Amino acid sequence: MQCPYCGHEELKVTDSRNALDANAIRRRRECLKCSRRFTTFEIVELMIQVHKRDERYEDFQEQKLIKGLDAACRHTRISHEQVRTLASRITTELIERQVREISTKEIGEIIMKYLKIMDTIAYIRFACVYRRFKDIGELMKAIQSVDEQVEYEVQK
Repeated sequence: MQCPYCGHEELKVTDSRNALDANAIRRRRECLKCSRRFTTFEIVELMIQVHKRDERYEDFQEQKLIKGLDAACRHTRISHEQVRTLASRITTELIERQVREISTKEIGEIIMKYLKIMDTIAYIRFACVYRRFKDIGELMKAIQSVDEQVEYEVQK
């Protein structure tokens, strides 16, 4: 790494801490030549391949996960910050599994597990896209399963 001001390659790290994103580290650096300071962010690069429905593979991207969650959670009680936290939690769960490959189906099930607990509307929105309901009957079954879980939780 080089100093962005003078191009010198000798730097020292003066401070390190976790960034807002749980998979990133914020480092404060100082150039040993010009003494100017700057901040860098180091992000964990996931080497997980996502197996898509159409048989293609692509790299796992947390930003794509956030975008999908944002769409499902729009106009619900789930804030964007909660979406980012959930995406980070799911990413961490995938890292801990230590898998090199995961299907979109598995990722979808993990997402639905969390959304079902967090917000019924977000869960149903995500399920509509993820499960590709063919008719209103399939949608009604999904809604009833959420109602049954809520009813069970209330009875506890």
